[in-house]
Amino acid sequence: MLESPYILTIVGCMLLLTATLLSFAYYARPRQKEQISYRDAFIIGLGQALAVLPGLSRSGTTIATGLILGNKRAVVAEFSFLMVILPILGESLLDVLGGDLANIGVGLVPLAVGFVTAFVSGCLACRFMLGIVNRGKLIWFAAYCLVVGLVSIGSYIF
Repeated sequence: MLESPYILTIVGCMLLLTATLLSFAYYARPRQKEQISYRDAFIIGLGQALAVLPGLSRSGTTIATGLILGNKRAVVAEFSFLMVILPILGESLLDVLGGDLANIGVGLVPLAVGFVTAFVSGCLACRFMLGIVNRGKLIWFAAYCLVVGLVSIGSYIF
């Protein structure tokens, strides 16, 4: 799919889908469920699985899905960010087991510094994002996705 001559159109369409999901979530009247049920977790997980499509935001999809299902903003935002830990750790484990790290030509100290830096900046970004979700400002991200999606599709057409 990534090598398709229509990749900009695909990315643009997925950005429009992200904007649509976030807009539905913004206007949905949540029931404010305190806990995410197994059923909701499964549906949110399906959203995460679909987010492998280029242009479909993983966090936007999972958060919007959780909100549409009636979960509280804070609960679904935290759940969304916790969901990403397992795939990241799994991919890292596969890299280590596959020997991919041995062939990168980077020493252990620079690799450790990079890991710590990425971890700290990732935690800060998650904290910032949780604040945005809790304030209900995801509609601005929906507007951004709409504009960028249209530009992406337009760049292919013109």
